[in-house]
Amino acid sequence: MSDRIGLFTGSFDPITLGHLDLIERASGLFDRLYVGIFYNPNKAGLLDVETRKQILADIFAGNNKISILVSTNELVVDVARKVGVNHLVRGLRNAQDLEYEASFDFYNRELAPQIDTIYLLAKPEFKFVSSSQVRELIHFQQDIEKYVPQAVIKELATRENI
Repeated sequence: MSDRIGLFTGSFDPITLGHLDLIERASGLFDRLYVGIFYNPNKAGLLDVETRKQILADIFAGNNKISILVSTNELVVDVARKVGVNHLVRGLRNAQDLEYEASFDFYNRELAPQIDTIYLLAKPEFKFVSSSQVRELIHFQQDIEKYVPQAVIKELATRENI
């Protein structure tokens, strides 16, 4: 039997407690879970990609089943094939997420029928947590401690312009 290898992707800008919950739950389903930071280099983010990668690496340093990778200008299925993934992992908070994810699933199945997608429902306490909403709270200098890991809080505290 081959290894069960998953890939959970996102921009993780910033990573939220909802992301962490999904990653931890997904890691229990696979022999190896890749967490892929996919980003657009032409789009300014809150945290640069190396900082996002370091935060994730630090958080999951004790979990040898989780590996962090970074990708730009590649399709998820192409990266998945390169690292031997057989399942994509996606999180769903609501019906809109399902509709959005289903459109990607359609093309992913066309391009890589050997790679299946599994969906994990967000826990109720994370149903409304999103990176874009967290960025808005940061912009208006609101407390985000309930929504992100301490590593993000510490990183933001080191920055003057945020």
